[in-house]
Formats: sequence, structure tokens, C-alpha cells
Amino acid sequence: MRTLMTGPAWVAYGQIYVESTLDDSSSLEDCFAGQQNGLCGAAVPGKLFLITGLHTGHVGFTVELYDEQPPLDDTWEEIVEASYHPLGNAALVTWASDGGFWELDLDPFDYRLRYCAQGMDAGHQGAPPMDDQPLIDHYLLQLWPAPPAPDQVLKQTSAQAAYWHRSVREMPPQPSPAERAAAEQERQRLNALAQEAARKEALLQTWGGRLPSERVLATWHTQELAQLDRDLVDELDAADADLLYTVARWSARRACAAAGLDQTPWVAAALDLMDRGGDYVAVINPPAGLRPGGSFVTSTDWDPELSPTLQAMQVLNSTYWNDPLHAATATLWLAIGAAGNDSVVIAELRLAFPQLTNRAL
Repeated sequence: MRTLMTGPAWVAYGQIYVESTLDDSSSLEDCFAGQQNGLCGAAVPGKLFLITGLHTGHVGFTVELYDEQPPLDDTWEEIVEASYHPLGNAALVTWASDGGFWELDLDPFDYRLRYCAQGMDAGHQGAPPMDDQPLIDHYLLQLWPAPPAPDQVLKQTSAQAAYWHRSVREMPPQPSPAERAAAEQERQRLNALAQEAARKEALLQTWGGRLPSERVLATWHTQELAQLDRDLVDELDAADADLLYTVARWSARRACAAAGLDQTPWVAAALDLMDRGGDYVAVINPPAGLRPGGSFVTSTDWDPELSPTLQAMQVLNSTYWNDPLHAATATLWLAIGAAGNDSVVIAELRLAFPQLTNRAL
């Protein structure tokens, strides 16, 4: 026999535990489900839920480990047995995190345990003992290797023990693992529905009471553009690729004109080549890494601090995005930034592209 722990142990709310799992969400009902005894709940793998008479304070507590079943000591007033299998490093712990922690050197195999109690009624009725007073109730937890078996009440004398035994036996049946899994799946489904409903409600408020498409949500600057002209975003979303790239090229010219970049010969040549669907890089020799398709652009916000060359490259590059909606919205946003007047640019866009109006309706 080895004594794994002995001495005063702090209990709170008449509870103390043996834990060997990180899952601490198990309730009293979970731990005692389907049992006959109400003092040692062992129905949750890796956990023991131990009941004491004293509500809060110190009790005498001893944990003993045997190689085989020990003799029954009938001097204890309450004796119950159950089976236990630790799932990790087992420890005796209290309900309060600072109340006590005692590691138990248990191997990860099946044990039979015997939980014995003395003075439960006195502990329940009395005040917590002070430091210089003797402990009121005492408990012994004995373990030995044994295959799993149903729990048993071997001896019961106190009113407290009788109350807990009766309470456990009168508990309604707990759901099966399959029922728990189904309930958790349903909870997750309802939670996902609630989250999606909340997301859509937030989107409705953000987007003026009309939900955008997922494509629009994934595209840069559509939300900013929607604040300026909500219909325009849906109209661009409904436009075909050719029209969107045409909008992008128009926006690139508008941005360059607003910034005076179109007076630079190489920019003018690049814009002309862009309009013909060519690669504007063919007319210049940009630094390494500055290529069509967005590789250069890390932001599509107009930056007046950039050099004229980089501003032109940013605008031109935005027209070559593989996604035509992205090309149109990113370049249009740059044009608005370069012009500094969103209402004028959008009005000019609508005059230039009357086919956009009400396209989404």
C-alpha cells in the first residue's frame, strides 16, 4: 500500500474532485448519471466527483493505492465503491482553484475505488473548524487495479449520505452519448444560423438595406463606393467583363488626368496601349516587380506622397487585375482619390457609361 496524499483538504460547496482531464465542464448530474451511490460520481471518464458533509472548509482526507483489493474497514460510517480510469495525470483538486492541488501517481489503467466517510452529518451541521480546532469529517479514497464494474453502496448510516444516494437514484435519465452528440450538432447548427442572420442584418445596415453579392463583398472598395452610390455597385456587379475593363480603363485615364500624369509622354503612350488591350510595360522599362496584374499594388488608395511614376504605375496596374470587377472598382477608387471629388467622378462615369444605369434591376 502507498499513501498518495493525507492531511487537511479544502472543500467548497461540499465538493472535491479527482481530475485527469482538461474538460472541467462536467456537471454533478453528468458525473452521477446512472449510478446507485450519491457520494462518488464516476460516470464521466477521467473524473471523480466526491461529496463531503462540510460545506466549505478543511476536512481530513487520505488517498491510498493498493496492488489488490484491501480489506473492508467497517468502522467507517459510509462506504461506496465505483470504477475509475484516469485519462492523464490524476490529481485531487478543490472547487476553488486556490484551495488545494495534490498530484496522484496513478497509471492509466482501470481501477476500483472505495470512498469512505466519517462524520458527514456533523460536518454538514457544524461550522467550519478553525485552525486550532479538530477536523469534523474525514474521508478515505482507496484505489486498486480492477476491471470496470457497476458502482455500489456498501454501507450507509448518515442522513447526508442517504439524501445524496436518494437524489442520484431519482435523477431523470441522462442523455446517451449519441443524444448528446445530436444535441451538440443541433446547437452548433442553430448557432451558425444565428450568426449568419446577425451577419446579414449587419450587412443590411451597412449596405443600405440591400444585401450585396458574395462577389461584391470579396472585392476591394465596393463598400466605400456603395456609400457614394449604392446602385452603382450592383450595376457594376451585373456588368460583363468587357464593360468592366472598359470602366477600369476610363477610370485610369480619369485618375491620370486629375493628377496631371497624362501629360507625361510615357504615361500617355501607356494609356493608349492600354486602351488597345496591349501590355503597357511594352512602352516603358519599369523597375523589377512592377508588372501588370496587381503584383506591385499593395494598396488601391490614392497616395499623394508617391512619386508621379509610382502613381502612374499604380493606376495602370489596377486595370490589369484578373478579376474584372476588381479592376473596375480599384481603378475607379483611385480616380476618385486623385480627383478629390467623388460626386463629380461618379457623375462623369454615369455620363460615359449610360448602359450601366439600372443594369442590375
